[in-house]
Amino acid sequence: MDYNFISIEGNIGVGKTSLATRIADQYNAKLILEQFEDNPFLPKFYKDPDKYAFPLELSFLASRYQQLKDELPSQDLFRTFTISDYFINKSFIFASRTIKEDELTLYTRLFDIINTNLPSPDLLVYLYVDIERLISNIKLRGRSYEQEIKNSYLESIQDSYFEYLRQQQEMRILIIDVNNMDFVNNEANYKRLVTAIFQPYDFGINRVIL
Repeated sequence: MDYNFISIEGNIGVGKTSLATRIADQYNAKLILEQFEDNPFLPKFYKDPDKYAFPLELSFLASRYQQLKDELPSQDLFRTFTISDYFINKSFIFASRTIKEDELTLYTRLFDIINTNLPSPDLLVYLYVDIERLISNIKLRGRSYEQEIKNSYLESIQDSYFEYLRQQQEMRILIIDVNNMDFVNNEANYKRLVTAIFQPYDFGINRVIL
């Protein structure tokens, strides 16, 4: 396999952590999971997004940067590759939809400084499902602070991801439509998804429907 670093991305509730964790277990990969549950601003943001968007996105950016800075350079001879359930650029993707324009200017300057110090993944996998299924997944996993997420917010995040991905020509990007499968509970579905991921892909956007 030609990929030393794979990032799994997607909207809230799509199953990024479940997929990254299972792939890491199966292939003896180094696993990097986002530590979002430790963020004290997250429940506050869902209740009052205008007030807490800026501190939330700044705190996420700082924690993601620190984690990747610590984890990515370290070599583990006993692991085959590294897989994460997020990509640092999600910080900018979310911030561009949640932060006010004047604050976004400052945020963007900070993000650009940080982003130059981190490697990009060899393959960025974006899992796509429609908004109705995202809402269903969010309700099923039962995090109390997520139950107030609105459809319009998820739609804006989805749009922001696609807007960003369309502009990336120097990355290998794999967009996989997983609307018609359950890769968490169905073994056959999971195997189909993994087979699709571990294929050679060209730079730019590659699309697969499963």
